[in-house]
Amino acid sequence: MTTKIYRQLQERLDLFSMGFPATESGIEIKILKYLFTPEDAAMALALTHQLETPETIAKRINQAIEKTAVHLDDMAERGLLFRVKKNGIIKYGAIAFVHGIFEFQVKTLKPDLAKMTGQYFKEAFDSNMQKSADYFLRVIPVNQSIDVTHNVAAYDDAVQILKSKDRIIITDCICRKRTEIMDEGCGKIKEACFMFGSMGQYYLDRDMGREISLEKAIEILEKCREQGLVTQPATSQNPSGMCNCCGDCCGVLKAISQHPHPASIVFSNHVITADRDACTGCEACLERCQMDALTLDEEELICVSEKRCIGCGLCVTTCPTEALTLVDKPEQELRLPPETTGAQMMQMAKKRGLV
Repeated sequence: MTTKIYRQLQERLDLFSMGFPATESGIEIKILKYLFTPEDAAMALALTHQLETPETIAKRINQAIEKTAVHLDDMAERGLLFRVKKNGIIKYGAIAFVHGIFEFQVKTLKPDLAKMTGQYFKEAFDSNMQKSADYFLRVIPVNQSIDVTHNVAAYDDAVQILKSKDRIIITDCICRKRTEIMDEGCGKIKEACFMFGSMGQYYLDRDMGREISLEKAIEILEKCREQGLVTQPATSQNPSGMCNCCGDCCGVLKAISQHPHPASIVFSNHVITADRDACTGCEACLERCQMDALTLDEEELICVSEKRCIGCGLCVTTCPTEALTLVDKPEQELRLPPETTGAQMMQMAKKRGLV
């Protein structure tokens, strides 16, 4: 009976966001048993993706309101569900494993969970991520890679995204924290993930992040660029978060890089072009590219694989001779992100054949 409820929870989580597919090894059940008691699992199964009050949830499961409220708040404090506090009213809802339960362990992540999640991502999640990665996170260019005369839409501009937010919360990257715990860390900046709105407030409430000024946020963004991190906001015009990712640790970038044509599965409106006459073959750009989209030919001059380029622009800011330029993709290939997070989730569900 105990294993059955965890399998039911796995199947429910597999309906959200990037999913939570089963594996042959059963490592996903071990992860759920580590995080959830059987009572937690039952409560999680009673939740919906809609935010609800404890009174509504208690009525549905035929349980005392006070007992339900205490249990829900305890689970929220352990990162097992989402909680929103507004105008004195507290509501709770089910959350995906990614982004959600996994990231919500950033404050308490221990080696055993770090090891189990690493195994899980390799066995099942990476291939699943490729199916709907474009509607999970999207790639936007670093600001310095865009010519000042180039008109970049606000939703494709990291600084403009930061400027549009009332509050900016910064938190550690769970991916780099996980690899660091496993002694596989890349050494790059960890405090590099921005959270906004109700998601940012949840991070503050659980002491998983801190509020920073716009100026500090831009400073962190610049440091991320210097260290070669790819800026990836959630795929909506009003993102609830924006990550700065590295190919060494980030599950999304790793999954994308393993695809033969990364450009075909990312949400990006830009691509690199090369001026071979200006190229000196210094190879500075090769180290910056997370997708192996740049190579030198037999003449020791740069070649760009448009099938592998995800348009982050990191190579542009590295090239000492300005041989690389970031340009818009052809008009017929330009894409408009979904307007809201809800619309983003619906697109992910469609990509996975759930609706």
